[in-house]
Amino acid sequence: MTRVRFVSADGETVSEVIGAAGDNLLTLGQNDGQPLEGTCEGQMACSTCHVIVDAADFTKLPRASEMEEDMLDLAAGATRHSRLACQIWLTDDLESLTVRIPGEVRNMQGR
Repeated sequence: MTRVRFVSADGETVSEVIGAAGDNLLTLGQNDGQPLEGTCEGQMACSTCHVIVDAADFTKLPRASEMEEDMLDLAAGATRHSRLACQIWLTDDLESLTVRIPGEVRNMQGR
């Protein structure tokens, strides 16, 4: 089980959920009511599920693919710790994960 902490853009609100190995961060966030749109439904064709991973947790995750990095280049407010929530899958060895919701989102699909 993984304890996932979602921190609001203003840093004031924190929500914690428990996920299991194989769970997708986008789905967990959406089920928790987080403002993660996921317009492309996890196909890496938008950046509306952009999250900023806590620096201490960033290295616990597998590296982003080149395709994901290309989408992150277009994400509003991207940082060196940015990832797409649709591309983060929880694993047995990931005990906790903290992510911040960015203050703005850019939908690259133009919807």
